[in-house]
This record gives sequence, structure tokens and C-alpha cells, in this order.
Amino acid sequence: MATPDGHTTDCHSYEDAIANLIQLLSGKVDSVKTVAAAKIKQVTAELEAAESKGFDPIEKIKAGFIRFKTEKFDKNPDLVSELAKGQSPKFLVFACSDSRVCPSHILDFQPGEAFVVRNIANMVPPLDKTKYSGAGAAIEYAVLHLKVEYILVIGHSCCGGIKGLMSIPDDGTTATDFIEDWVKIGQNARAKVKSEHGSLEFAEQCKNCEKEAVNVSLGNLLTYPFVREAVDKKTLALKGAHYDFVKGTFELWNLDFGHTTILSV
Repeated sequence: MATPDGHTTDCHSYEDAIANLIQLLSGKVDSVKTVAAAKIKQVTAELEAAESKGFDPIEKIKAGFIRFKTEKFDKNPDLVSELAKGQSPKFLVFACSDSRVCPSHILDFQPGEAFVVRNIANMVPPLDKTKYSGAGAAIEYAVLHLKVEYILVIGHSCCGGIKGLMSIPDDGTTATDFIEDWVKIGQNARAKVKSEHGSLEFAEQCKNCEKEAVNVSLGNLLTYPFVREAVDKKTLALKGAHYDFVKGTFELWNLDFGHTTILSV
């Protein structure tokens, strides 16, 4: 073969060079494939091991506390020092036990700001020293000893307790040992919704009852003499609220049983 400058060259040398280059590149590709395959195998094995191990509650608790300790506790020494002397919260909050509606997260309460009671369907029972002594003790302590200035009852969307209340047969029969007897505290709310909104779909009736049950709880608070006295003296205010975690909205209203909204966010 002739080159541009007139010299000749052996075509076999070009063919050999190309063959060697192809072999070199082929080897590199195979090497890369081998490394990639090994890495994929390793990651897959780690994922399978993690999946087979499952959720570790102890590690969750440990990691959660470490995060709290480093990000909040250690960064707020002045607050920790104050809390060591005692508590003086402004709020007594009744909220649902539902894991989706923690009031401290929703309203950004810091330690020491709210005395919180959580139960099924955020119910406040009427005064009953035998049947509802636990709730009564919390209310008494908050009002008479902590001197809270506000009692806030927060209902919420998609409440299973309210759905249970609305599902109780008209003859009052129950299918559980505790739940239905507890949510019957809101029986008057159920009756009002059935009377005024009985033509609505069941889901819509439940939405209405979520708020009406809050008003029933506000009324029940007034069955406690020390609450009623503090309200009369205007040293204590009662507020109703509803948190919709689907829409991300929050309503707040006064105790006037007319559902006068003073805040809607």
C-alpha cells in the first residue's frame, strides 16, 4: 500500500494494530461489566438483608432521641434550665390519639407551652368522678394548678373515632368493649348531624360530626365547676378547632355554639 508521501507500508501492520486495539477495548468493557455486576450484586444483597431484617423499633427510638438530643435539647440550654424549675403552659389541649395529628407538630408547640390530653376522637367527657376521673384530673390540674389560660379542643379530618360514632346502630348496640362506649360521649353531635344532615353521604356526615363533637366537648367542659368559674371570671377561654390534614387547613372558633370561625388557615 502506498502512503501520501510515496512510501509503502505493510497493510498487515495496520490490521494487526486495529486488531490489538479492538482486543484492548474489549478487555476494558469486560472489566467494567465485571465491576458493575459485582457492585450491583453487593447492593442487592444489602437491600435484601435490610428487608429481611425488617423494621427495628429499638433503633427507631434510639435514632429519634439522638436527633432530638442533638438538634433541640443541646441547642436550647436556657429553655432546658427554665423547664427544670417547673412548667407554666398557656394551653390545655385535647387532641385525638390518631398518629397523623400530633398537636405539637401541627401548632409548633415547644416544650412547656401546652399541657396535652390525647384520646380517641379528642373527646372531653362530662363531669363524672367515677367514670371519667382520668380526664377530670387532667382538667383540674391544668386549670387550678397550672392556671392555663386557654382550653383548646382539636378535631380532625378522617377521624376513625367519629366514623365509629356515626356507625353505631340506632338501637345503641355495640361491637367493642371500650371504643363505642367512649365515643358515645359525642352522642348529641351524632344526633344533630343525623337530624340536620341526614340526606348527605355518610362521609359528609362524618365531616360535620367532627366539628359538632368538638362543640359537645366544649359544652362538657362547663360541667366542671372550676372551669365554669374561670370562664365567668374571664381568666380562661375555651376554643374549638378542626385540622384537615388532607387539605392542610386549620379552623379555630370561639365557644358560642354558633360556630363563629375566628381563624381559617
